[in-house]
Formats: sequence, structure tokens, C-alpha cells
Amino acid sequence: MSTVAVVGTQWGDEGKGKITDYLAQEADVVVRYQGGDNAGHTVEFNGQQFKIRLVPSGIFNAKMVIMGNGMVINPKTLLGEMTMLTERGIDVSKLLISDRAHLIMPYHPEIDEIQEDKKGELKVGTTKRGIGPAYMDKFARIGIRVGELKDPELFALKLRINLEDKNEYLRANGKEAFDFDAIYAEYMAYAETLRPHIIDASYILNKEIDNGSKVLFEGAQGVMLDIDHGTYPYVTSSNPSAASIPVGAGIPPQSIHEVLGIVKAYSTRVGDGPFPTEFDDEVAHGIRERGREYGTVTKRPRRIGWFDATIIQHTRRVSGLTGLSIMLLDVLTGVEELKICTGYRLNGEVIEYVPSLINEFATCEPIYETLPGWSEDITKVTSFDSLPANAQAYLKRIEALAGVPVVMFSVGPDREQTIRLKPIFK
Repeated sequence: MSTVAVVGTQWGDEGKGKITDYLAQEADVVVRYQGGDNAGHTVEFNGQQFKIRLVPSGIFNAKMVIMGNGMVINPKTLLGEMTMLTERGIDVSKLLISDRAHLIMPYHPEIDEIQEDKKGELKVGTTKRGIGPAYMDKFARIGIRVGELKDPELFALKLRINLEDKNEYLRANGKEAFDFDAIYAEYMAYAETLRPHIIDASYILNKEIDNGSKVLFEGAQGVMLDIDHGTYPYVTSSNPSAASIPVGAGIPPQSIHEVLGIVKAYSTRVGDGPFPTEFDDEVAHGIRERGREYGTVTKRPRRIGWFDATIIQHTRRVSGLTGLSIMLLDVLTGVEELKICTGYRLNGEVIEYVPSLINEFATCEPIYETLPGWSEDITKVTSFDSLPANAQAYLKRIEALAGVPVVMFSVGPDREQTIRLKPIFK
């Protein structure tokens, strides 16, 4: 038995899709355990590029891919992805969906937009895809689950009850009400296609683990967007940390063996919220363009910051990182001086943790140390030893500050531009 979790350690967009795709070449099963279609993965191999939001990145290699119960799923988005993948020669018959995952309904994005617009200064920059409202319904125990697509009578009953409340809210906020018959017909059509894929994911997954399968767990977003451990309220509505895998996939905690933290060689953030190491000058612009730092889903330009070791230490504590994969190292080529944040100064005091109060975090001043950069092209290196000395020193310093070994690094977007230093699956 060997299981590995792939976790974003910053604000998402670290390159989890690429590493999941890379490791899925060895995995039997790939499982996504949280989130919805508000975050995307970009996977590149053999000169092809795929952008996906819901289907696990392991679809290109693993024998089985599972969408876990911790997800909220927009079936329209899902079917669109499945169609796109099929048209491009990817087998989606191996895609399985937990019957306990929750559905995003047409009223959820409308409610999302209303709620975001009402927040004023506390606006979080949501993608308005209905993720938060869907999770709200889940915890209010009125959500509609994927398994209920297989029971038309129960689906209809829950939809009628929900629409009474949702339509009243929508009308009160100047929106049009939804028609029961239209939604029912739409979702029953989705059910026809999705029914063969809907299973008890926990049962299947635990059997695979017990039988010795190699299982890879894939998250969306990053720990700094975690609803509990991120920069609240500028967070997502689920738990991207590895600690949520047992709940979101339906397995016991002891079944997780390795937790691989995916880390950009610098920092980025999309949307509002504090970002201590952010800078905006010609260097930042160059990093953004070389790294193609624009949102996969939103196309918004990502904010650029220096590497923040304090963030990685925070992620290590709440996710139990056992190794790091440093991504986009090649993007830093040509930057003369590289800064690493080793702590913060808050109200004159030096701290080495992330404050829970957003106002305190917003006033934290980064404490930097500076390392020399490199100018050599590293996109074709195949080992750590073939990196320029300054690039080696940069990785070693990150490793020392994080307290977690660097086990992989990436020097380009293609699957083949990934260098592994140690075995990942044991």
C-alpha cells in the first residue's frame, strides 16, 4: 500500500495539475477530495495542453479517477469537460463520482453574486460559480447530492423545497426566479449520462487501498485559501489542506503516507486579501509574463510576490508535509537578486507564524534575506547537479527554511521537464 497526497502550499496555482499528471503515471487511482469548478489545472504533455476544472488531473494516466464526496460539482461543467476530453482521445469511462458529493444548482451562482456584491470592503474576489452557496446548503443539510440524480422522486422533492426558499431570496434581491420544470428536466438529462459513473467512492477507494493500489490524492487551491487555516475571509469554502483528505475521500487518516507540498519558486495570489511579499515593478511583470501568471478559470493577472518561507512553515504544520516539489524554477532565470521572506515584523515584534486576524496579517512587514540569481538557461537540465550553483543554493535555502526536503523540482511546463530527487511512491 502506498498513498501520496498532492497539496498546494500557497494561494493555489502552484502547479498541482502538472505534478498530479506526472505522478499519475505510477498511480493506480487518483482522487480529488474537495472544491469545485472555481479553480483550474493546466496539464501539458507531448505538445498538447489541457485545461480542466473538475475532472482530476490523473485522467490522462491513472487506471481510475475519483471525484470524492468533499467536492461540489456543477454537472454542466463536468459534462463539458468529459466531452472535450473524449473528443481529444482521452478515455473518461474510468471517471467515478462519489454519490455523496454535492451538486451545484443553477441558483447557487446567482446567490454567490448577490452575496459577493453585498460584502463591500470585505469582498473576497469569488469566481461567482456558486461554490460557497453550495457548501452552505451542504452544511445547512438542504443540499442536493450527486446520488440523488439516480432517484428522480427524491431529487424533485428536494428541488421544490429549495426553490421555494431560493426564489424568494432571489426576487428580494432583484433577480429572476427559477422554474422547477426547467431545472428538473436539465438535471435529469445530466443524470442519464452521469449515472454509470456514480458510485460509493469510499467503498471502492478503501478496497483499492486494502488491495495495495498506489493512490494519489489531488486537491484544488492551496492551504492559504483553506477555510480554517487560510487568510480568512479571503479564502475558498472548503479545506485544501491534507488534513481534510480522510473526510473528503472517505478513508481513515492512517491511510495517508506521504504529503507532497507543491510550491512555486516565488509566490502568486489571485483576488483580494493580504499578500505580504507582493511587489509590482518590472521584475514582477517579467515573472508574470514568463510564468504565464493568469488565472486558468478567471484569466485575471496573478499578483506576484517573493518566496515566503513563513507561509510554507505554516502549511507544513497544518498539512504534515513530508516533501516539497518546487515549481517554475526556470521563471526566475535572469532575476539578478532573489528575496526570501524568513519571518514578519508585526507591531515591532518579529514573528514566524501567520496571524489569524486578517487586519494583523495585512500589517505584517516581510523580513527578507537576499540570494544571488542566475542567468543560465535551465529548461533542459535533468538533474540537481546540472543546475547553476546559485539555483542549487536557492533550492537548498528553501529546503532549510521549510524544514522539509525538496524531492522534486520543475524547469518548464511539460511533463518531461520535471526532475525527481527521491522516490515518491514507496
